[in-house]
Amino acid sequence: MHKATLKIGVAAVLSTLALSVYAAEDDTVAAPADAATPNVGAVIVTGTRSSGIKVENSASPIQVLDSASLARTGQPDLIQALAQNLPSFTAQAFGGDTANLTLSARLRGLSPNNTLVLINGKRRHGTANLAVLGGPYQGGAAADLNYIPVSAIDHIEVLQDGAAAQYGSDAIAGVINIILKSNNHGGTATVNGGGYSDGGGRTLDGSANIGVEPFQDAFLSLTAESKYHGYSDRGGIDPRVVNPANMAQWPGMFQEPGYPHVTHISGDAQYHLNVVAANFGWDVSPDSQLYAFATAGRKEARAYENYRLPSRLPLIYPTGFSPKETMKEDDFAFTAGYKTKAAGWNLDLSSTYGRDKSRIGVADSGNVSLFTDTGYTPTVFSAGAFIASQLTTTLEASKEFNIGWAKPLNIAGGIEHRIDKYEIEAGDEASRYKEGSQSYPGFSLTDAGSHRRTNQAAYLDFAGNPITDLTVDLAARYEHFSDFGNAKVGKLTSRYDFSPVVALRGTFSNGFRAPTLAEEYYSATNVGPTTAFVQLAPNSAGAKLVGVDGLKPERSTNLSLGLVFNPANNVAMTLDVYQIKIRDRIVGSGALYGSGGAVNSPAVRAAILANGNVLDNTVSQTGINIFSNAVNTRSRGLEFVTTVNSSYGTAGKVDWSIAANYNKVEVTKINQAPTQLLPQTLLDKTAISDLETASPKLRMNLGALWKIGNWTVNLREAIYGKSSEYGSEDGSVYHLTEISAKAITDLEVGYKINTAWSVAVGANNLFNKYPNGVNPALLADQRAAGDNAAVTVLPSFSPFGINGGYYYARANYKF
Repeated sequence: MHKATLKIGVAAVLSTLALSVYAAEDDTVAAPADAATPNVGAVIVTGTRSSGIKVENSASPIQVLDSASLARTGQPDLIQALAQNLPSFTAQAFGGDTANLTLSARLRGLSPNNTLVLINGKRRHGTANLAVLGGPYQGGAAADLNYIPVSAIDHIEVLQDGAAAQYGSDAIAGVINIILKSNNHGGTATVNGGGYSDGGGRTLDGSANIGVEPFQDAFLSLTAESKYHGYSDRGGIDPRVVNPANMAQWPGMFQEPGYPHVTHISGDAQYHLNVVAANFGWDVSPDSQLYAFATAGRKEARAYENYRLPSRLPLIYPTGFSPKETMKEDDFAFTAGYKTKAAGWNLDLSSTYGRDKSRIGVADSGNVSLFTDTGYTPTVFSAGAFIASQLTTTLEASKEFNIGWAKPLNIAGGIEHRIDKYEIEAGDEASRYKEGSQSYPGFSLTDAGSHRRTNQAAYLDFAGNPITDLTVDLAARYEHFSDFGNAKVGKLTSRYDFSPVVALRGTFSNGFRAPTLAEEYYSATNVGPTTAFVQLAPNSAGAKLVGVDGLKPERSTNLSLGLVFNPANNVAMTLDVYQIKIRDRIVGSGALYGSGGAVNSPAVRAAILANGNVLDNTVSQTGINIFSNAVNTRSRGLEFVTTVNSSYGTAGKVDWSIAANYNKVEVTKINQAPTQLLPQTLLDKTAISDLETASPKLRMNLGALWKIGNWTVNLREAIYGKSSEYGSEDGSVYHLTEISAKAITDLEVGYKINTAWSVAVGANNLFNKYPNGVNPALLADQRAAGDNAAVTVLPSFSPFGINGGYYYARANYKF
């Protein structure tokens, strides 16, 4: 049924686009200059070392999002802004444990770590807060985009192609290059507020940008943003609190506020975020520029964890208690550089330092063993901290040579030195005493440690036009890592313009991704009311007992072939097909049981002891999780983008658009599980489905931006194909949860009051649609086992979230 609906919808929009082309060409009222196809003419700096390349002439698939497109998404959140504009970019709706405090996203269904983030073309550091628990975003430690204010951004260039030969590690799925504003006068101020239709998620955001000219031939663009986002709760009833035996033994539960809805873990975290950004440039001479830019911010966040029965600490919490994980995160980045010319060469020397520190705490909790042994327990704990930093220094040079080709040959090269550090600080003594603080034990002394890696790299890039209409770009890169050796990668890019209307483009490359230090060294204990699982560091002694001995880099091979078609001056179409093969992909394991599973391994229990962990003896399931190079995967897909700009005279102008992505990820090989774990496997059915089907294969945006007088109406229909994930109570029987295809409507209506003031109201998910619920058979198994996991009645892997409709209003002042 939904396939027919999608076909009818697409056919209707295509018909509208065709009529729009005819109307634009036949209209006697000429369109004004700004009515060109959106972003046509924009000069890009991503995916090429040549200067002056326009987006429509790119030999690689690239999309450009301007600041207006980002602002019209409603929620003042860069991740959501990208996800709503790019069909191949999927945002995380919900994360387990501290991952709910730092949500991430992924491109083309790959790990968040497979997308490189640049600011003004310079590498951005990653977050210290690793996504540990299972799911599609497990292992994510990429750059936290929410520390970059949307109001500081001029535009974003998204390269949807492998680019490791050009930019180094991480650029397997693509590159997101965020270009900051460089205004030297004027500015904007924006207030945005909203919330979910069914409650929660109250959001208030205020931001301001101002440009000044501190002295002649210089600019300084300053931005500040402050944001609050409130809790939401979309969970069901915890089976433990309606268990007759528990109800009879602990009647105090009835006094817990909201009973029986006492577990609030399924929903958004609450946070306050304050961030500032600055971008500076000074033309020291006609050929030289000094530049610098920086961001700094603090986030204070907290998220509900699972409710604990009164049996845990009846003298302190006679009605039971709901612990909260807290985080105080400080993020800072600074880049300084100098561009000049020497002997005809364009030179760029720069250095970037970034650091992210997340201090983890536990509130409204307690340590049961500490109270039993001493008669006292704190209720607030410091569980420790993660710290990640990166220092990158680069020297780049480029020069054009006339060698008799249709256009000069551009030769570019560069060298880079990078230092990465990752540290875990131990929790306070009370948080790590025996089994530790409830909901989040403090990091033990064996978890704690400081780790460092250095990297040296060099690249060469040759780009030119041997003959008219043929573009060829060849890049090669060599890297040396202190912890796993060398990497050699290359990329060939080409484009041939048959005419101003039609062009063919393609790329072939190999790439790599070095494991993050967090993936290599993160170690902690993840607990629930009935479970305790140790996250083993792959380099640890405990890991060796289960047959895992460290990580090695991922290797990839990328292919793409694209068609560029511009049948009219107001129409732009691109169609790119691609394949990405990744060998030795780093993924998190499924649940490996030491006790309480359908199958248990003595090696797992030995690894826990070797790691120095003391687990809660009241839980029914124990085990481990671990990152390993467990699989080879293949992604095949296509990107289709069409934009049409139409003028209807007195009826205004409409920018029509279709942007679609089809992406199929397939696990082609599962590396044999170590003999110590047999008959368990490194990846269970849940982990494999997280790789293959948890993101929809099809995603399509149908858009119309209508401008008439002072009014602007932005309508977008986001179509999500089917997605699914397996789940199991104990690893014996698996049930498939499926989210059917959904069409989500976003609508914004704006009005320009005068040259300074404008207002808008809008909705994301206008008709308040929710994903299908978790498979009832899985919920029945969980309820029968008294497992609090049954609280999760909406699937956390939903590509459009679990909160329903979000409605907002925005006011903007321009000066």
